Amino acid sequence: MLLALISGFGLSQAFRTITAIMATGLQAEFGLSAQALGVFAGAFAFAFGTMQLFMGIGIDLYGVRRTLLVAFPLAIAGAVLSALAPSYGGVLLGQVLIGVGCAPAFLVCTVFIARYFPARRFAMVSGVAMGVGGLGMLFTGTPLAWLVQLSSWRMGFAVLAGLAVLAWLLIFWKVHEPVQQPTHDAPPRESVLQAVRGFGALFLLPHTAGIMLLALTTYASFLTLRGLWLGPLLIERHGYSLIASGNVAMLSSLVSLFTPALFGRIDPGPGKRRSWITGFTVLLAALFGAIGLLHAEWLDVAGSIAVGLLSGYMVLQYSDVRSAYAPAVTGRAMAVFTMALFLGVALMQWVTGVAASIAAAQGADPYVAVMLTIAGMLAAGALAFRCLPAPAH
Repeated sequence: MLLALISGFGLSQAFRTITAIMATGLQAEFGLSAQALGVFAGAFAFAFGTMQLFMGIGIDLYGVRRTLLVAFPLAIAGAVLSALAPSYGGVLLGQVLIGVGCAPAFLVCTVFIARYFPARRFAMVSGVAMGVGGLGMLFTGTPLAWLVQLSSWRMGFAVLAGLAVLAWLLIFWKVHEPVQQPTHDAPPRESVLQAVRGFGALFLLPHTAGIMLLALTTYASFLTLRGLWLGPLLIERHGYSLIASGNVAMLSSLVSLFTPALFGRIDPGPGKRRSWITGFTVLLAALFGAIGLLHAEWLDVAGSIAVGLLSGYMVLQYSDVRSAYAPAVTGRAMAVFTMALFLGVALMQWVTGVAASIAAAQGADPYVAVMLTIAGMLAAGALAFRCLPAPAH
């Protein structure tokens, strides 16, 4: 059942990283500015992030299977709309539909793992799930670049729509909720209003702010590079072809498949975990700063691969959330955390698009502005995580 759920997550990973390969085709057909491209990339993440609360309620009240089967067809519809879109507005609406449809994709995996695996194995199994689901990003490297160069960016959306249909059918076939016998002393199921109030209570806890502020920046940094700026950076700064930039994107994705499971296995536990998270975030910020300032081809290539390598530490954030909240609200805590992750992606992709447009208008290198913006946001997130109250584990 977990592997079937991961197939949906894999498609979500593919959808959220298409812009780096499709960017040049979209810009050529619709005449998009860097800022418009950032809005396009951020539309998926914004829709994905804002729907997390509702998906968390759906999972808590109606279960993993039903929530995903109802939502995921919207992603299929969005991909079909994008493939046929006559204008920028059409593909933008398609991105929003895809984001809403994919919103429960990883959340159902984390909640499933939290419910059906022992707590001591949560980080390791979550890391494996993230790694296997990351196979979706491999498609948006060399294979998608080859497909787009051979046909068009529209064909990329069409193929992803077909794969999403297959994933939905697999989940419908394989995933089921455990049969629970009714008991007289079981508490009544919450209403939707009570579930919403439960989400509100999470925000009143003092340690939520630091966790969420860091969450806004970490995964966003990886996805903003891999899913938006990597292709344009290599093509415009170093003259790479679309397929050559796709090869680098695939290498970055490939190493990101294995490191979540590695970090999950070496998770140091609640005592040292938060220090590890802070340290790796600062290291990631320094790497983005170097990519922005040094203009070295080898560093831009190796640095993007290193970002994929370091992205594995982000699984420790899930473990931190898992241990910071009571088991009864695990689904909601994961939903709020995932919401912060993807609102952060939308925010960072939009902000970096604005930074690139301003830099270009001033005659400066837009990619210096992009990378330094990412580095600054990572540093601010690490500072908030370090200085704000920590959970009493």
